[in-house]
Amino acid sequence: MRILICDDDVLIRERLQKYINDFFRNNNLKCPELLTLDSGETLLADKETKDIVFLDIEMPGVSGIYTGNELKKQNPNVIIFIVTSYMEYLDEAMRFQVFRYLSKPIDKQRLFRNLKDALQLYHTLVNKIPIETKDGVYSVLSSDIIFVEATERKVIIHTPDSDFESVHNIQYWVNQLSDHCFFQSHRSFIVNMKYVDNFDHTLIHLYNQKFSAYLTRRKYTQFKNAYLLYIESQS
Repeated sequence: MRILICDDDVLIRERLQKYINDFFRNNNLKCPELLTLDSGETLLADKETKDIVFLDIEMPGVSGIYTGNELKKQNPNVIIFIVTSYMEYLDEAMRFQVFRYLSKPIDKQRLFRNLKDALQLYHTLVNKIPIETKDGVYSVLSSDIIFVEATERKVIIHTPDSDFESVHNIQYWVNQLSDHCFFQSHRSFIVNMKYVDNFDHTLIHLYNQKFSAYLTRRKYTQFKNAYLLYIESQS
């Protein structure tokens, strides 16, 4: 994992660096590669993988808004924290799907809570799952699975690009997709909340209304609460 801090204020850079290292040590996690930068230009010039970025908005030269937009073009999965005292820029930052906002001065405990959520999202984005079919084994990002459907003695894994007929049963996939993004809404369906458009007491609509999955009435409240928690974790 690679985490980058981009801020023209050296004290903010140093404090964030210390807090992030503290978080990983306190949780007995391997410390990631951590790089500090003082401008949007130097951040964009860095050509290596960027997994998590802490980005100031108001910097000399290239603004944080422009930098964030460019980062998302380079890698749509990059997780961006906006670190700012200028709340008036937040509407603009929403356009490139900011993961969280941190106000200055940095609240250490709030940072820790948000880093925990960011790591969960990171592992979802990079986690590849093998799908065994009659024709072979395919490796798919778990974040690309829209839903799993059991129908007519078949289990189909639906992704944006392809459907895969798994040799395993639905319970196997319940165990494989235990991440907080997935929910078994019905004995025959497991849905990825990332792709949920809307739902009622019996149906969940997914992926720009292209798919529907059954929602058992007795699971409606549980699903609603899980979905609201998921949405809150993304905002």
